[in-house]
Amino acid sequence: MKFLVCISQVPDTTTKITFTPDKKAFNAQGVQFIINPSDEIALTRALELKEALGGTVSVINVGQANTEPNLRKALAIGADDATRVNAEPTDAYFVAFQIAEVIKKNTYDVILSGKESIDYNGGQVPMMIGELLGIPSVSVATKLDINGTTATLEREIDGGKEVVEMKLPFVAGAQKGMSEPRIPNMRGIMTARSKPLVVVEPAACEVLSSSAQFDLPPAKGECKMIDPNNVAELVNLLHTEAKAI
Repeated sequence: MKFLVCISQVPDTTTKITFTPDKKAFNAQGVQFIINPSDEIALTRALELKEALGGTVSVINVGQANTEPNLRKALAIGADDATRVNAEPTDAYFVAFQIAEVIKKNTYDVILSGKESIDYNGGQVPMMIGELLGIPSVSVATKLDINGTTATLEREIDGGKEVVEMKLPFVAGAQKGMSEPRIPNMRGIMTARSKPLVVVEPAACEVLSSSAQFDLPPAKGECKMIDPNNVAELVNLLHTEAKAI
């Protein structure tokens, strides 16, 4: 069975966010990048299924050369090979299109990614890949099992959970609960150096969207301390200043 896991590179969660002077892009100067956390969950589940069912796990990223350390980390965790589409990931459609083009040339049984990346939180790529390939897709999946050519997935919905069954191949966006990310060990780090990392050029693709402007949220105001016995003052401030009641 062939698994493909889509890896996105995102800023470390401790990064102080700034933008370029024209406010049209994220300022990547001095930023530490990591594998998108929910992509790591997808990767771990793919590795677990490979260990149970046999097969291979490949990873793919659309990005510049600076994403290769994180692809090597995915190889160190246990992936068998990696592909980097040599392009700046301009928007979700561009990324999905490039990944779909690679899949058409290689054929995979299961395509996984995180439910969304923690930088833009779009959550569009997995579903777009499914549409571009004409295969089923499931978003926000918390559980994945495979029996023969049938996959069973669970996803959280309002007030409960939904169980979905589908035939292979399919695309799924993983979220917390599907698996626990693994930490690469020294043997994995050493073997990752010799695993294949292929760089392919992007296919021609129209860019459908662009960011007009980025702005930081307003700075938090000063904290106003109120005597816990002065309920009337609290109610008055919630009504007149916070306008919460």
